[in-house]
Amino acid sequence: MVKLDFNKTGGLIPAIVQDYSSGDVLMLAFMNKEAWEATIETGKATYFSRSRKKLWIKGETSGKTQTVREVRIDCDEDSVLLKVDQKGGAACHTGHRTCFHKIVESNTIRIDGTPVFDPEEVYNK
Repeated sequence: MVKLDFNKTGGLIPAIVQDYSSGDVLMLAFMNKEAWEATIETGKATYFSRSRKKLWIKGETSGKTQTVREVRIDCDEDSVLLKVDQKGGAACHTGHRTCFHKIVESNTIRIDGTPVFDPEEVYNK
């Protein structure tokens, strides 16, 4: 079994999430040991919510799921890269395809793209 060093990072490791086909960076999340094991066991991207203090399977509320196609581990074994098939067209809770849709230009922010779904309709049911 693959071992990650959760002790070095206070119990949470960063998980960079990338679209398997396009290579777009979709989001950054965190995993504890339980989320890591669930992800490996099920093939469904599972993270630890720092704000809710619990596990969450990506898409369990929104339907915008992530199926893991490839997992890479960094040289220090304290962060992971998940290459996923993103279902539903968007990874971000704002409705954008990627959480990295804000571009800094001359110390201002420009939004790249438009949301592919309305978060009010998805999360405030």
